[in-house]
Amino acid sequence: MRLQEKIKADLIVAMKAKNEEKKNVLRVILGEFGRLEQKEISDAETIKIIKKLVKSEKEVLSQRGSKSTNDFIKIAETYLPQMAGEDEIRSYIESNIDFSQFKNKMQAMGSIMKHFGSSADGNLVKKVLQSM
Repeated sequence: MRLQEKIKADLIVAMKAKNEEKKNVLRVILGEFGRLEQKEISDAETIKIIKKLVKSEKEVLSQRGSKSTNDFIKIAETYLPQMAGEDEIRSYIESNIDFSQFKNKMQAMGSIMKHFGSSADGNLVKKVLQSM
């Protein structure tokens, strides 16, 4: 089942369970899908949209000076892939990246991000590279 279909199915379940918070979050996500020209989108595009919504919500929270997470973020993040941690990124770099091929460490970032794809935060990869 594709991620977009799973979200639609979860919306139906949330409506039947009368889970208002989850229902509202899923409706916002599905509303973003509705703005696109194509109605069927890939999982990668779905993840990109959800990440954008989570990032926007976090920015709003930081501007208000309130807590760094809320129910919207918690529910939306359940549909995102598990992010690679700092230790996982560091071990991949140590075992697979030969820095002699690059003029500086930061040039290796492209191949590292290609390996991890959307499961690694670029800022975290940059931080790990700078600390090496």
